[in-house]
Amino acid sequence: MSDNIIEVRGLKKHYLGGKVKALDGIDADIKKGEVVVIIGPSGSGKSTFLRSLNLLEMPTGGTINFNGVNITDKKVDINIHRQKMGMVFQHFNLFNNMNIIKNMTIAPTQLLKKSKEEANEKALSLLKRVGLEDRAEAYPSQLSGGQKQRVAIVRALCMEPEVMLFDEPTSALDPEMVGEVLDVMKDLARAGMTMVVVTHEMGFAREVGTRVIFMDGGKIIEENNPKDFFENPQNDRLKDFLSKVL
Repeated sequence: MSDNIIEVRGLKKHYLGGKVKALDGIDADIKKGEVVVIIGPSGSGKSTFLRSLNLLEMPTGGTINFNGVNITDKKVDINIHRQKMGMVFQHFNLFNNMNIIKNMTIAPTQLLKKSKEEANEKALSLLKRVGLEDRAEAYPSQLSGGQKQRVAIVRALCMEPEVMLFDEPTSALDPEMVGEVLDVMKDLARAGMTMVVVTHEMGFAREVGTRVIFMDGGKIIEENNPKDFFENPQNDRLKDFLSKVL
């Protein structure tokens, strides 16, 4: 039995009849409990790769196995599997017309068929975990960017996912709010959550990642443990990239 929770083989995403190759034949495995951090220049395919993992982007070719099921198979009900993959976006995606507790309980009550009491209890315990239990009745417009992103993370956790996908979760935040969101992500990693994170935060990649992947031109160019990745990069393109961002 493989301990890979996600297995990607030959993943392709082409546009304009194949003229633009956002993903150009990617192979990757993600093991249970890993924190895989994906970095690379803009337009390298990082976000397309991440969003393909739960088929928010439909690949042009290749396969994605999640828990042993090929979710790229047209016969598979992707919504069932998507419930097990929490997704956190750059721009929070909270429902502005609902208060925070409602934002967090709507999916568990509708999709997981949890009782309102059970969903509320779980939501409040998660809000407490990120220091926001006093904001349960507030609306998104009353929160700072960092608070909204912390809510977005615990909202995803309300669905009890097996994997958390983060698409540049701090890039829309003011610099002083970045730390509070990264702290929540570090806690998640310490608790053993499997995470795939697209980010520009090299300190997070170095400190929290179990593996760092560098993408460019729709391909994985290099991957390694954080120490060797940053201290001893092999590929010239990666060396050039790191010289600009570190």
